[in-house]
Amino acid sequence: MTELIKPVMLPGLDLRDSVGQAANQAAAAGAFFDYRMTLALNTLRRHRAALELFAEYLGEKGLRPNHLHDDPAAWRGITWGLVDGFYKWLLLQGYSVGSANVNLSTIKTYARLAIKAGVVDPAESQLIETVRARSRRRDRQRIDEQRRNEDIPTRIGAKKAEPLLLTTAQTAAIKNQPDTPQGRRDHLLMCLLLEHGLRVGEVAGLRITDIDLQTATLSVFRPKVDKRQIHRLSPETLAAAQRYLSLDYSAIRSPSPALLAGSTKSGALKGSLSIRAIFSRVRLLGLQIGVAELSPHDCRHTWATMASRAHTPLENLMEAGGWSSYAMPLRYIQSNAIANDGVHLDNGENHKR
Repeated sequence: MTELIKPVMLPGLDLRDSVGQAANQAAAAGAFFDYRMTLALNTLRRHRAALELFAEYLGEKGLRPNHLHDDPAAWRGITWGLVDGFYKWLLLQGYSVGSANVNLSTIKTYARLAIKAGVVDPAESQLIETVRARSRRRDRQRIDEQRRNEDIPTRIGAKKAEPLLLTTAQTAAIKNQPDTPQGRRDHLLMCLLLEHGLRVGEVAGLRITDIDLQTATLSVFRPKVDKRQIHRLSPETLAAAQRYLSLDYSAIRSPSPALLAGSTKSGALKGSLSIRAIFSRVRLLGLQIGVAELSPHDCRHTWATMASRAHTPLENLMEAGGWSSYAMPLRYIQSNAIANDGVHLDNGENHKR
C-alpha cells in the first residue's frame, strides 16, 4: 500500500503558509531554468560567454564559482562591489565600452534571477542596479583616451567607432591560408566573413547540417531579425568548404555538431570555434598580413562596402546582410557615393565670348 506523503509543517505556520512557502522555494529554484528556456541558442551562448568572463574575474579575487549560468547557489556572496569591479576590469582588459556594457547587462540580469532564488539579498540587488554602464559618447571618448594614455587596448570584442576597411589585396591575402587542417578551417572562416558578411555570432552558431554542398547553399539563423536565411555559397566559399569537410572534419578529435572546429596550440582541430576564439583568430590573421586590431565586424564592413561599390541594390544588401531596416545598408551606400557628383561650377568659361 502506498504511503501517503504528509506536508511538512514549518514552525509557527499553518498548513496553507507552509505549502505556500514550499511553492515559493520551488519556483525560486527554477527561476534560472524558466528564464533560459525562453532564450534563443545564440543568446544563451552570449550569456555563457559573459558569465565565463565574470567567473574569470571572480577567480582573480580568490572566488571559484561554478555554473553561474544555471545554479542559483553559485551567486551566493556576489555583491555590488564585485559587479562594479567586473565592469571596470573589462575596460582595463581592453574591452570596448559597448562590449563591457553588454556583459554588465547580462550579469545584472542573472543577479536578479539569483534574488528570486533567494541567494542574493534584495538590498544588495538594489546596489547592483546602481552599477552604471557608460553610454554617453563623451564618456566613451574619455575612457578610450585614458586607456590610450595608459597603453591599454581600446577595444576587444565589439565594433570600433570607425570600422577598418580591407583593400582587395588584403582581402585576398587573408583568405590565402596554408594547406593544413587549421589553415583550411581559417580559409572557410574568412570566406564566411568576407564573402557572405556573416556576424561573428552567426558564424559561431553554424552547424554541420547547415551547409549543403550538393546545392551549394548555407542555412543561417539571424538572431537580430529572428529568422533563418539561405545563402548561395560563393565559388571560393564552396571550394573552401569542400576541402575542409572532405579532408579535416571527419578527422577532428572530439567532433562536435559545429561547422567550424576549434584548434589547439599545435594547430590540431578539436571541439568548436567559439565567438571569443573567432575574435582572437581574426585578429591574429590580420596581424599576419600587416593589419592591426582586425575584427570580424571589420570583415562584415568590408563585405558590405564592396557590395555597395558593385552597385548592389539597397533591398538586396539589406536582405543579404540580415538587417531589419534600410538604415544600416544605406550608410554603406551613402559612404561610397561620390559626394560632389552633380555639382557644376561656373569657372567663367560660360562668360567668355
